[in-house]
Amino acid sequence: MVSLDTPEFVHPEEFRIPLHDYPKHTMSIPESRMFIIKSALDEYKSKAGSDAPTYDASQGDGGASLPGVPRPIMERAFELQLKQGTSYDKPWGTPLFRKVTAENYWKLQPESGWNAQNIVFTQGGRDALNKAYNAMIFRGHGNIGDLLVVSRVPWISYNWGPYSVGLNVLRAPGQPSEGWRYTPDSIAECARFAKAHGRNIAGLVITSPDNPTGYTLPLSDQIELAHAALRNDYKYVIFDWMYHWVTDGGHNDINVVLQAFSKEDRERLIFLDGITKSLGGSNIRSCHLLAGKDIVDHITSQASHGVLPSFFAQAVAIAAYEGDFATAAAPIIEPIRESRQVLRNALTQYGEPFVIGDGYYAFIDVEKYVQAGNFTDSTHSLLEYTGSNFGVVFVPGVYFSDAGKNWLRFSYALPPERTQKAIDRLFEGLHSLI
Repeated sequence: MVSLDTPEFVHPEEFRIPLHDYPKHTMSIPESRMFIIKSALDEYKSKAGSDAPTYDASQGDGGASLPGVPRPIMERAFELQLKQGTSYDKPWGTPLFRKVTAENYWKLQPESGWNAQNIVFTQGGRDALNKAYNAMIFRGHGNIGDLLVVSRVPWISYNWGPYSVGLNVLRAPGQPSEGWRYTPDSIAECARFAKAHGRNIAGLVITSPDNPTGYTLPLSDQIELAHAALRNDYKYVIFDWMYHWVTDGGHNDINVVLQAFSKEDRERLIFLDGITKSLGGSNIRSCHLLAGKDIVDHITSQASHGVLPSFFAQAVAIAAYEGDFATAAAPIIEPIRESRQVLRNALTQYGEPFVIGDGYYAFIDVEKYVQAGNFTDSTHSLLEYTGSNFGVVFVPGVYFSDAGKNWLRFSYALPPERTQKAIDRLFEGLHSLI
């Protein structure tokens, strides 16, 4: 026993983290510009009047522009909270959340090999992803600096979230004509690239419907890509399914995916879902992961010393999952389905190249307008032009990567009549540049 007058290490020497100065060599992570885009609308209103109509096609928050979580579900969640009280939950959530999510929501089949014990509740999608990245590092190759493979035009936080916890991000090859989607060949090419640079690949992110492009992959394609990744020694595959209920073809059946893999390979799959998009519950912060036992155990042990689950966020999901979730989510799903058709028709009429699948977003090629306005790309200059002069904003594609620099993301998480007015107003502004 060490003298009480002497400092004492908590961890034995063989388990101490070695000194490494990699943090001082990392880039400063920029604050997301998603939250400052709307400032251009303030300038427009200062010129056109405070009552002038504006169109925010930048946001992906159904709870802001559509009804959001129905009141009866919120009331039921409050009843559950009153019954639960205000004590701590388990690091993975509460047993009722696990049970309802496994049995009512996912309808996990015995043949899938997974059950309620494979579910971990998280405080929103970013919390889920950070916990998944951490597990992928520690349970995978065990290296800081391994690679996470994402699409060529990924969600902004996929550029920086993994980096913040010690993963380098590798954008896969992809072409705009195919929505920058992965192929088995591009997955193999990333493996060759990683090996040439002396790196291991911690995992692949498959997001469908995609953010920012909206590109949607059939389950059969997702399964093929996941098999290709595992064959090429990607340690894990993350399926980001946050938008899968907001589709024309219906939600994904996880049982189909799980049964397409061996018991051993299932342990290398991680699924992300929640009510942020499908129920318009952005500020509820209610998401969950499904993963193999090793990943679940790691996340649980880490969460017990970190971010513990909020019961109310689980209660909202429980209240929605107890009944027919499609009915609960209809106030979000239905107007977005109508808006999707309105937007698809309008974009076809305007004649510019675009990508649109399902989810909330379309990706629109605006290169000729960027050139006409002598702008560098689709970033602030074009955004400020349409925002301050025409009252419509979007997300510049360059925010996602250079491959999207002449594109913009247009959100149609809006009632269909608003979508029609927003896209018409956008093209009114774009055409004024020609």
